[in-house]
Formats: sequence, structure tokens, C-alpha cells
Amino acid sequence: MNRLYSLLFLLSLASGAWAQSPAVLTGKITDGETQEPLAGVNILIKGTVTGTVTDLEGNFSLKTKSLPITLSASFIGFKTQDVTVTSADQTINLVLEPSALLGSEVVVTASRVEESQLKSPVAIEKLDTRAIRDSPAPSFYDALENVKGVQMTTSSLTFKVPNTRGFNIPNNFRFMQVVDGVDMQAATLGVPLGNAIGPTELDIESVEITPGAASALYGMNAINGMANLITKSPFLYQGLSLYQKTGVNHVDGIDYDPSVLSETAVRYAHAFNNKVAFKVNGSYLRATDWRGNTGTDQNPNGTPGTGNPNYPELNVADHPAYDAWNKYGDDSGSNAVTVSGVTYNGAPNQSFVVRRTGYWEKDLVPGKVDNKKFDAAIHYRIGSNAELSYAYRIGEMDGLFQRGNKIQLNNTRVQNHKLELKGANYFVRTYVSLENTGDSYNLKPLSDNLDLSHLSNKDWTTKFKNSLQTELNGGTDLAEAMRRARAAADAGRAEPGTPEFDALKKEIISINNWDHISAVPTGTQTGGAALNQKSRMYHADAQWDLSKQVKYFDLLVGADFRIYEIIPDGNNFVEFSRPIAERTQPEDDGSFGNNVYYKKYGFFSQVTKTFFKEKLKIFGSLRLDHNLEFTPKLNPRIAAVYTVAEKHNFRASFQNGFRFPSLFEALSFVNNGNIRRVGGLPYINDGLNYLDNSYTLASINTFNAAVNTDVKGGLSLTDAAYKNRALLEVTNLSATRPERINSFEVGYKSVLFDNTLVIDIDAYTNQYDGFLGQVEVAVPYLTTDGKYPDDNQQVQVGSDAAVISMLAANRTPRQKRYRVYTNAKQKYNNYGSSLGVTYNFFKKFTVGGNLNYNNISSNTEKDVFVTGFNTPKWATNISFGNREVVKNLGFNVVYRWQQSFLWESPLANGSIPAYHTFDAQVSYKLPELKSTFKLGGTNILNNRYIQYAAGPTIGALYYFSITVDGLLKK
Repeated sequence: MNRLYSLLFLLSLASGAWAQSPAVLTGKITDGETQEPLAGVNILIKGTVTGTVTDLEGNFSLKTKSLPITLSASFIGFKTQDVTVTSADQTINLVLEPSALLGSEVVVTASRVEESQLKSPVAIEKLDTRAIRDSPAPSFYDALENVKGVQMTTSSLTFKVPNTRGFNIPNNFRFMQVVDGVDMQAATLGVPLGNAIGPTELDIESVEITPGAASALYGMNAINGMANLITKSPFLYQGLSLYQKTGVNHVDGIDYDPSVLSETAVRYAHAFNNKVAFKVNGSYLRATDWRGNTGTDQNPNGTPGTGNPNYPELNVADHPAYDAWNKYGDDSGSNAVTVSGVTYNGAPNQSFVVRRTGYWEKDLVPGKVDNKKFDAAIHYRIGSNAELSYAYRIGEMDGLFQRGNKIQLNNTRVQNHKLELKGANYFVRTYVSLENTGDSYNLKPLSDNLDLSHLSNKDWTTKFKNSLQTELNGGTDLAEAMRRARAAADAGRAEPGTPEFDALKKEIISINNWDHISAVPTGTQTGGAALNQKSRMYHADAQWDLSKQVKYFDLLVGADFRIYEIIPDGNNFVEFSRPIAERTQPEDDGSFGNNVYYKKYGFFSQVTKTFFKEKLKIFGSLRLDHNLEFTPKLNPRIAAVYTVAEKHNFRASFQNGFRFPSLFEALSFVNNGNIRRVGGLPYINDGLNYLDNSYTLASINTFNAAVNTDVKGGLSLTDAAYKNRALLEVTNLSATRPERINSFEVGYKSVLFDNTLVIDIDAYTNQYDGFLGQVEVAVPYLTTDGKYPDDNQQVQVGSDAAVISMLAANRTPRQKRYRVYTNAKQKYNNYGSSLGVTYNFFKKFTVGGNLNYNNISSNTEKDVFVTGFNTPKWATNISFGNREVVKNLGFNVVYRWQQSFLWESPLANGSIPAYHTFDAQVSYKLPELKSTFKLGGTNILNNRYIQYAAGPTIGALYYFSITVDGLLKK
């Protein structure tokens, strides 16, 4: 890495060594409608990196060492104008004509080179500074929720996750997000943390969204789409800018008292002689988070999975196996117990599956969140054809993150350093990203250990059983007897709101060890809940446009190289070369062994050729990616755009893409509630044998329900187990391989009626092969002493001992459970379409909207896990606004609706109700004060809704913001 930095530095010195007397060009830009000077117009010498902006009087000055040149003048809300300059004495007075800008945007993400959005080979959406300013969303990142084809999932106020075209999850590692070419993911968490470390409101220039697969050009993690966030150049956007937003949420007081949201941002940029420029950004947000407080029970009594199908009198809201969406410790993990040997209605030896009481999410999380961001960059122009820059970015955030469990992120920090050399037709870039999860913790082991600190499962079960039997003997009905037994067993446990609870919670979340054994002595707390993950990601990539060197077609080539470095913490990640028993044990120096590396590299080329007088444009690309844990993978893409009558643009594309397992999917080794979550690489299975010597959890639940029924009918437990052994399903998993997607897309885009109507429609179909997910399995062990089994006690599936080990009553002493990342055995096909329409129907009045449809074909055969499409079939947005209904005053209103749908995940399952919201804003500009005032709100009718199972309930947010832009500008 140091050698690369040195090489780039030497290149900059060498390139800057030449000298030649420059010509100084001057000119003025005015508004064709008002004849007033235009400040802030971008002036760029085409084919170079050299440019400037107009001052407050519309004047500009620019140096060049060669003539003739072509200048391009562009400004939001006006048509771009080019002028050829042949002499330094030439008068350059340009008049820019206002434009509705419908369909005139230039994009780069679709094919990695600049092109008209109208002629993009794939669907692509763009938000520029004007679209962001006019949006009623409280931030530019929130505005992505209104983009065609985008489904937004809100985990916290500070953490929103975009997705396109199905298979949505709150930690969306299939959707890539870059800022100025830098991948924004937190490596061990596997996802970008929303915009927690991204640009501020003042520094964002545009956002480009590519729905669907983009891995043929961008490699891993881009099979469900990508977002490209582009920030403002310090050469083009100079001066001091200030931003303050103040809002209020929880206005109904249901989850919290009404709470203030505050966000402050500052930006300063300055250039020296159009040669050196720098910028500095900082922002701070603080608010009260949305609360997850839904009591939906995903384990209703009467189903076979509870073990109580024969007791309909327990079909009440608080039955003993109650498992609420936003409650932890009441699930089917380590704190699920079986109360057996109960006499009820004169029948002896009755069994009931009971869950420990657990704790509500609202009692485990702080509620308050904040987000601190800072970035700085310095740019140096090497002549007119190259620009060298260094950028530093850091973000620290709080919020809830969901994977298999909910994680409270506290002071989670990601920072990166980037060095880039960029020319008109190439770039060379390298960066390092550093991740530290800070003071974060996992809600599941926190809740488990809070309960276990009171009583072990064994002692709690004994108290519950004794109280239950006493109540039943006294004539209490079963449901009430269950409630009283729970109260008796819970007596003395730490209760939320007490100093004892707060002290114990603080102790548990300080311990980076989620292991705990349910048979510990009473009052002994053995485990923690801290999430202590640290990683480094080293990346280098380069791109070169060889179109001028190739005669018959345009050619683009590129390469990238990436290394992930994980620092083992002994809890989530370990060094696998150490013996299994020692992996989670610290070395003498306090470390947990050597750092773990995960490497990949890739190359791509793209050929573009036009035919029929440039009416037809063909794109062909091929990418090779090699993750050293797998065989090399080829990702081809072919696309075509055909233009009819200069207005009608038809497109079609096909591409193949791969996604390599993320760090957590590949390399995790964490014990959570005596269920070890393991990555899918084959060497992790060595000595554990969960791939081929285990039973699936689903079959274990079915088996135990049948056993309980037969025991109630008079069979002994052992005889019932042998009778139902055929219900146990052997797992037979293979080692993890990369996901693969084949994607086909067609589309049409046109601007009609004198640039007042834009129509954009696309349709797609995807096939996923090797879809990655989690399956829970149990490896059978032989033990008779009640202790957790040693590895040498493992027994073969199918044997009598293995069958007995699967009985729920013996779950802890005779089973080792694993949640394994593996590939689905079936292929999955999904398809859909999106329609977007924007109509500038009268003066500056505009109405627009989009309609999105996504669906999945059903498979006839059951798979090893549920993939979770997690996407509504129908969703729509409709907007109406005028950016200047009278001088300097504008407004916008957005209506959003989505259909109900089924959500499936390892944490929670259930139906997500349909919802609709209204967002609105009114903005007023004071040019003499360089200020814009914005009053707005999202979900202004406070129609409370959730976006995913166990997610937060989202209500109204009202806000007022002030933006001051261009102070201290020369």
C-alpha cells in the first residue's frame, strides 16, 4: 500500500514538471429568461479535468495551455451549452436557457462512462441537487424511498437500507453502496450502515441508483443493485455552507414522549488558482429512535412446534410458549424448556413446552441515537489532464442492526482513507477502510443472560413445575395456573427500571463472550452480550478508457484487488488454524490468535459499438472475479439500446453475476444461546461435522410434537421416540459456494411533448442459483452426566442414541446446535416491472409517479431454509409539486403506498400490513441571504406502520431546516 502511494506521488511530480505559458480565458454567464447573471455555473474544458465556476456576477476565469478547446457550461435547471474557443481574446458570453431537465440527466453508473440517462443500457435512476432540494424527505438519503423500483427498510432513524427487485433483508449485503468510488460497507457486519458514514446534506451532488444486478461491472455484493453517491468537487462548489434541521417525532406519545430531532452540518471548500482545492465537512444528528414494540406472537399455541397441540385451553395471548416479535429470551433457543411429569385432569406424565419470560426490546435499548460524521479532502490538478486527491472520512453512529438477532450499535465507527489519481479517461484509486463496532451489543444473549443470572434453566423449570402442580392440585384452571407458575419462577429476577437491572445489564454488555450454559448454578451469570468486531479492508482499483486508441469500437478496461483483514475477538471471529477447543480462548498477550484474511481480485473489459448512424448501441462486457476460497467466476453482460425517431429508446440486457459470501457468512464462529452460528467455508466444519452428521431443526420440532402426542396417549418417552424416528431429517449440507444470478431486463424510455413528459418502463426476470441463507441443525451427542458434551461423544445420525438425543427434554446435554450458512438446493425465479412517469403539465407544475411490481415463482419442493422474498407485490409513489409557484416559493407532496406481504427471516416471521403515507414540504429561498428555508414532514397524518417483522413502528416526523450556501465565496 505504501509503495502504491509513493508511486502515485512520483507520478504527480513527474506530470507537474512540464511548464508552458497558459492562456487566460474570461467570460460571463446570464439567465436567458431574466437576463440576470448566474452564479455557480460549472465551466469545464471537455476532455480534461480542468474547470471552474462563475462568481456572484456570473463571471469566470480559466487557464488553458492549448487552443482550440470546447467549454461546457452546466447548471441545475438550465440546458447545458457548449462553446468552442479558438483564441484567448475571444468574447465568451453565454446565455443559458431554462429547462425542465426532464430526461436530460447524464449518468455514469450504468456502464462506468458518462452517457445520457435516456440511452442507458439498463434501468437507472438519478437524484441531483435540485431533486433532493425539492423532495419532502428529511434528508437526501430518505429521498431514495421515493425512487422508482427502490424498497427502503428502516431499522433506525440512523440506519436505512435500500433494496431493489426482491429478497429484502434489514442487513442487505446484496445491495452495494459506494461514495466517490469507495465501498461504504462495514466489513464484518457485511453492509453499508445506511448513510451513517456517507456524505452530509451539504456535500452531496447526486445519487444514482441501478436496480438489479450490477456485478458484471462492479463485482461482488452488487447482484440486487447499487447506489452511487457522488459528492461535490471543492473546485466547483466553494465557500462556507451551513445547515440546521430541527424536527419532532413520537408526536402521539405512544412509544415515547414527543422528542426533538436535531441535525447540524457545515461545509467549507476553497481553491487556490484553480490548482489546489480542499473541502471539510462535518455533521451531527441526535434524536429519539423509532421503537420496536410489537407483541405479535410467532409461536401461537396449538401448532405442532410448541409441543402443546392437545391443550386448546392454552390458546390465550400469554400461553407458556409465547414468542413476541420484539421480545427476546422467549424464543426457541437456549431458554426454551420442557416441563414434564405434570399431572393434569387426572392424567400423569404430561409435558408442556415453556419459554423463559425474557425482556422487551424497549427495555434493552437506550432509545436515543446519534450520528457524527467528518470528512476532508485535498485535490491537486496536475496540468489540465490529471487530478490527484486524498480524502479521509469517518462516521460514528448508534442504531439497531438486524441479522439473525438484533444488534444495538453503540459508537460503531467506520473510517476510510482514499488516494486517487484521475484523468479524463482513466483513474487509479486505492483506499483502506477501518471498522470498529465500539460499545455495541446483541439483544438475544443480553436477554438470555439476564434471565440466567436469576436462575439456571434447570432451577427455573423446577420452580415453575412445582408451582404449576400446586395450582392445578388446588383447582386452578390451566391457563391461570401457567401464569401463576411463571410469576413464582420469575420472583426475584432483575426487572426493568430498577438499579439492579441497570447494573446487571451494564455488566453483561461489557463481556465479549456470548457463551452460556443453561445448567449453571443458581445466581451465576456466565455470559455476556458485547459485539466487539474489528476489521480492515484494503482495496485498489483502476480503470482506463482506451476508446481513442482503438479504431473500430470503444474499449474500457479495469481491475480491482481487495483484502479483508479480521482481528479475531474470540466470540464472533476466530483463527481457524487453532484447535477447536482453543479458538475462543485468549493467548497470553490477550489476543485470540493471528488475524484472518479473505481475498479477491477481478478484471473487466467492456466493448461498445454503434450502428445504423448511431441509432443502435451495443454493449458487451466480461468480468473475471476470483475469491481465493473458490474457483474463478466469469460475469458476462450484453446490452443494447435502440433509438427510434430520436425520442424513443428501447433497451435490453442480459447478465450473469456472482456474490461471494460476506465475512459473516464465510467465517463466523459465534455461540449465541448455545447455538453456534458458523460460516460456510469447508474447513470450519472439520471436527464439528454439522454438514453431514446432523438433523434439521424443522424435523426435530415435528418429531418432538409427535413424541409428546404419543406420550400423552400412554407410550413411554423412549418408545415414542423410536416410533417417530422416521420424522427426523438428516441434513446433508454441502460447503458454501457463491450465489449466482442470471438477469434479463428490457425497457423503454422517452421524452415527449416538447420535453414535458418522461415515460420510463422496465421489466426483468432473475434466476438465483445457490441462494445463501441459514439453516439450524443439531448434531447428536452421547452424554449421561448433564454436562455439555465433549466432541469425542458425537454419535452417528440414524442410531438409537442419535434419536434419543433429539428429544427436546434432552436438548442441552445431548445436542450441539449450529446455525449454518449454506446454499439453497433449489433455484429461485423472481420477476417484475416498474413504470415511471413525470409530466410538466403547466408552467413549473409537475406531477409524477411510479408503480412497481415484484413477484416470485413458487417451488414445488421444500428447501433447507426459507429464502424470504420479503417484498410487496405492488408499491407506488405519486408526487405533485412546483419548485417555484411564486418567486422563490415552492412545494412538493408525495403519496406512498405498498401492499401487505409476508416477511420471513431467522428472527421473526409474519404478515406486514399494507400502509400508505403522505409527505409534504414547502420551501422558500432568500437569495440575498443565500438561504433556503424548508418546512416539511414525513407520514404527516401519523399513520403508524412497520416495514418488516420485528422492525420498529414508524410514525410522523415534522421538521424545519435552514440551509445557507456560498458564504465566504470568492
